[in-house]
Formats: sequence, structure tokens, C-alpha cells
Amino acid sequence: MKELIIIAAAGENNALGINNDLPWHLPDDFKRFKILTSGHKIIMGRKTLESFPKPLPNREHIVVTRDKNYIPKFPCTLTHSLEEAIAIVGPNERAFIIGGGEIYKQSMSLATDIELTRIHAAFKADTYFPKIDTAQWELVKEEYHGKDEKHQFDFTYQTFRRKDI
Repeated sequence: MKELIIIAAAGENNALGINNDLPWHLPDDFKRFKILTSGHKIIMGRKTLESFPKPLPNREHIVVTRDKNYIPKFPCTLTHSLEEAIAIVGPNERAFIIGGGEIYKQSMSLATDIELTRIHAAFKADTYFPKIDTAQWELVKEEYHGKDEKHQFDFTYQTFRRKDI
């Protein structure tokens, strides 16, 4: 079965980012993201790709853009719809939806799982994560991390699974 996993970090107010950047720095969350996504396809919008200083190693980048003339700054597979991007994922593969806000909204009805890092603070943002509908999604795992010398905020890793799978 094709696994399509949304992976994101969001504040208590569902804030994802501002000015194409994250409003927090959580090294352990970056490590978890790398561990979970390494060796898999990652699907993202154009702005998310443009926020990277370099391509993420050991991952196939699939980018969704409406701009038919877009020239990416790194090698990647360009698509012009989320459905086209998902079609590239094989029937027994795992792929991760990594943002941004519009791609997350479009993928909520298509994903099998959500890996969410919930940061326990509210942030000023211009991009937000969609509300998780608990009628469709079941929280199956939680792991709390308190703030420390490397992490300014408390946060919880949450794994949700679609109920109808």
C-alpha cells in the first residue's frame, strides 16, 4: 500500500512559518525529520523548496508549482498538481508531504498518516497548518519533550492515522 505521510511542525495556534522561515529552532525535530524522510520521496510546494539553502540529501524532491516556466534552483522533479506529484509515488512506497501550507491543505484528504511536532507556544505566522479533524484522524502515539538548553520550547511528537484505513 502506498503510504502518504504529512510531516510538519506547528505551534499551538497551528502556525507553520513566517516569511518562508520557521519561527523556532528545534534541533531534535530536525533530526527526527531527517530520520523519518531519508531514503524517501518528499513532496513540497515551490516556496518550500526555495526555503532550502541546498537540496536535502538522500531524498527525491518532488515539487508542485502552478508556474509552467518555473526553473528550480536544485535538481528535482517538477509537477503541476498534488495529484501528479502523488502519482510518481509507487504502489508500495512511502512518501512525505513536507509543506507548505497550501500543499498541506490539499493533502489532508489524501494522506494516510500525519507526523506532527506540536510546539507548545503560539507564534506570529503567515502560514498555518490545517485543523486536524478528529472524526477522520486518530492520535496513535505521543512523545513529549520539555524545553532544555538546545530547545526554547516544549514540544510533543504526535502520530495520527486516518481512521478509515
